[in-house]
Amino acid sequence: MVINLSNECSLVCDWISEIRDVQIQTDRMRFRRNLERIGEIAAYEISRQLVYEEKEVQTPLGIAPSRVLKEQPVLATILRAGLPLHQGLLNYFDKADNAFISAYRKHNMDGSFEISLDYISCPELENRVVIISDPMLATGSSLVKTIQYLREEGHPREIHVVAAIACAVGIEYVQRSEPNVKIWCGAIDEELTAKGYIVPGLGDAGDLAFGTKVQM
Repeated sequence: MVINLSNECSLVCDWISEIRDVQIQTDRMRFRRNLERIGEIAAYEISRQLVYEEKEVQTPLGIAPSRVLKEQPVLATILRAGLPLHQGLLNYFDKADNAFISAYRKHNMDGSFEISLDYISCPELENRVVIISDPMLATGSSLVKTIQYLREEGHPREIHVVAAIACAVGIEYVQRSEPNVKIWCGAIDEELTAKGYIVPGLGDAGDLAFGTKVQM
């Protein structure tokens, strides 16, 4: 299942426009905050699909019937670019467990690249709901490898992916490799360059959020 959060007009469309805009995106604080906002909207939408249980709450004047999440999800993110989007999810799922994965493109001299995963820190994942944040879903290869890496720590019951911008090519790859994963994105672009960059996209989300890195 793929949900494009900008299919219908909402503030998400404003925020996507700002993170793409070459003038506005240079404001790092604003760029991070817009990604955070997209994460917050995605968290709300995902929350509507989770399991709730009945609970009675004591108020100053009596007993109120209510519904609360039966189980907190695990929020996973790919360092470093995924941190603002992750924070948006965490703002809403503020009791959630968290997982962090280091996944990056290791570039070769011929222009090709491999996905390198060096680090993982996560709680128990067996039969849990896992929400993975990655601002740019381009080829989908790093995401699929991340999911496989997480499964070595336990088999989640449900996996949701949140991306600010996704490429149709990457979405198709993820769906072929992981057909049960639900993808939530702020926008979908059609073009992917030979080097694996989304067009029109927004550039390098990690550099825009935290500064240009020297490592390739």
